[in-house]
Amino acid sequence: MYDGFRADWMDDEQNMVRESVERFCDQEVDPFYESWEKDGNVPRALWHKLGEAGFLNCDVAEADGGFGADYRMFATVIETFSRRGFATIAGTMIGVHSGIVAHYIAHHGTPAQKTRYLPAMTTGEVVGALALTEPGAGSDLQGIKARAVRDGDGWVLNGQKTFISNGQHCDVSVVAARTDTTVAGANGTSLFLVDADAPGFSRGRNLEKIGMHSADTSEMYFQDLRLSDDALLGPLNGGFAVMMAELPRERLMLANVAIAACEGMLARTMAYAGERSLFGRTLTAFQTARHRFAEMLTETAVCRAYIDQCVRRLIAGELDTVAASMAKLSATETQGRVADQCLQLHGGYGYMTEYPIARDFVDARVQRIYGGASEIMKEIIAKGVLGR
Repeated sequence: MYDGFRADWMDDEQNMVRESVERFCDQEVDPFYESWEKDGNVPRALWHKLGEAGFLNCDVAEADGGFGADYRMFATVIETFSRRGFATIAGTMIGVHSGIVAHYIAHHGTPAQKTRYLPAMTTGEVVGALALTEPGAGSDLQGIKARAVRDGDGWVLNGQKTFISNGQHCDVSVVAARTDTTVAGANGTSLFLVDADAPGFSRGRNLEKIGMHSADTSEMYFQDLRLSDDALLGPLNGGFAVMMAELPRERLMLANVAIAACEGMLARTMAYAGERSLFGRTLTAFQTARHRFAEMLTETAVCRAYIDQCVRRLIAGELDTVAASMAKLSATETQGRVADQCLQLHGGYGYMTEYPIARDFVDARVQRIYGGASEIMKEIIAKGVLGR
């Protein structure tokens, strides 16, 4: 199988990490993933195994209970799972838990909050979720309706969230709620750390999706849920600023997942085409197929080069919103095109669920939606460059 894909930030240490993830996939994921897809969830024990293997909170500081590596180790982990076709583990499990929730707490939490949650998130004992999206507020987070009302020395939270990754397994959620309704949503929203065992918290159904079937994606409900002041994450009424500060990292993470998925799909499809006999020749002998591969390989390589540049900028603390949005837009749109073309090259077999490309195809679709839809990315880029 073709294996010429490499990020330019990969070094010997990252190659060792990649090999470790590959072994983990062989032993702990590949034999079971199809049954997890049919079950609509992964077993909770997988979280503990990921923690034991050192794949959670890779780039959270050691002082906060993480492994203290930089973003490259985290990217290597999620890219390797994604390249193998395990989108649930790469994007929604590790991506949300380690790539988003842990960094919300590490960057904006109090010492007590970091001590309480981060070490347990590193081992997989505590699973994190990000509860921002609501039935009427997706890409437009200023439309959040959940409310936390001041009551004595704490808060009372009421509201509903939906499309929450890790929602069935989570032990703690970062929840966005309005705390001041007299001002615009961007100025009156706060974040809270909500434990899943708190009275007033309930999980809705595990939502059925066209792809990423093993990813638990849930509704959440908060009814008169009491929170202490210690649950406030970041500044009061400063939740929107916190979310905006963390979005570049989240969008780059999605770009890493997307480009690695492209590389995996291409490698598997080239291997298939090299063995598929048609009119006495292999599929790779036909000019149509050869040129299609040439186009996809080129587009993927060019997109990879820009994402690698963004990885270096993130590590240097220089990644801005526009650059991250460009990475997310280009990589996820490329992923959609590559998935479609690779499925086409499989012919009728590509439509059969027994072939990995069928799962790759449906798993790819959500990438252009969550973390900010492609249309939102275009508007962010245009505003950043052209102004309003």
